[in-house]
Amino acid sequence: MQFILISTTLMVLMTIGTGIFMIYNNMEGNKKKLKKILRANLFVFLPLLAAAVITLVPGAINAETTSSASPSGMGFIAAALSTGLATIGAGYAVAVVGASALGAVSEDSSILGKTLIFVGLAEGIAIYGLIVSILILGRL
Repeated sequence: MQFILISTTLMVLMTIGTGIFMIYNNMEGNKKKLKKILRANLFVFLPLLAAAVITLVPGAINAETTSSASPSGMGFIAAALSTGLATIGAGYAVAVVGASALGAVSEDSSILGKTLIFVGLAEGIAIYGLIVSILILGRL
């Protein structure tokens, strides 16, 4: 368990260090190298994350069932998942809609107001997830 936590922490620190190194050396044009580094980080980080979840979650579930009789642990997990997944969805939606809106505004600047509405609708997804989380936490 400690190995997984230490190796995940080292992976995150190496990623940050690589980013600082690339910014310091002005390696903006070298996209192949950047993609290779990010791919390596992804293929190392995701198995470590999966191993951490597989290792740590059963212990947390057993600790919850043996220490108290309240089922509030699943409510907290549901609240976290609703906020987290809604935020990920909103981030993806804003990225796609924002890029399209920027392209449309560069063609015709008179449609800026309409594009802002679409970006705002995409941001609303995160607010819905937060409201669901608040409702779940209010029921616990």
